[in-house]
Amino acid sequence: MLFDDTYKTISAASEGVFKDKGSKFIAYAYPIRTDEEVKTILQNLRSEHPKARHFCWALRLSPDRSIFRIQDDGEPSGTAGRPILNTLLSADITNILIVVVRYFGGTLLGVPGLINAYKTAAAEAIKEANVVEKTVNDIYEITFDYLVMNDVMRLMKEEQLNILDQNFDNSCVIKFEIRKASLNAVLGKLEKIDNLKTKYLFTA
Repeated sequence: MLFDDTYKTISAASEGVFKDKGSKFIAYAYPIRTDEEVKTILQNLRSEHPKARHFCWALRLSPDRSIFRIQDDGEPSGTAGRPILNTLLSADITNILIVVVRYFGGTLLGVPGLINAYKTAAAEAIKEANVVEKTVNDIYEITFDYLVMNDVMRLMKEEQLNILDQNFDNSCVIKFEIRKASLNAVLGKLEKIDNLKTKYLFTA
């Protein structure tokens, strides 16, 4: 195989805590698939921690190290989001969001202190998480006639494709995952089925 189509992520949410000079940093790690999930997670955390001062975060998506987002949320630039991201990069974990909720303790920590606090809290959350290896999969949607249903379902079973969503009517729609390494072989077989339309959605 020409490329590695596996990556490391976490299987479920986890948390870690770091305290310094009265300030408390609670790190929450979440497995995610798209950056659209961030908004809901942040809303939930803000209602859970109404007295917290900052909600700083970083996320990574896909094994590509250049796909990330960071947010300092009022902390000095580069002291929160970036250290959280660097922790994700050094652990080589992706498809993950870490939000660090800070309760201010009344004493300023300074730039080095903040960097250390956000980095350590994020590392604690990762330490508590269950890290798993997954394959890089492309998500596709196919539309086909009910008449070829048996051919489609047989192919899904033979290739052990994970079906994410399905809707069977006169025109049938299935959303499913194909492992990158099997992509060409599976698409080639799908093309042979009459009146079947294939649409690429995204890579997970």
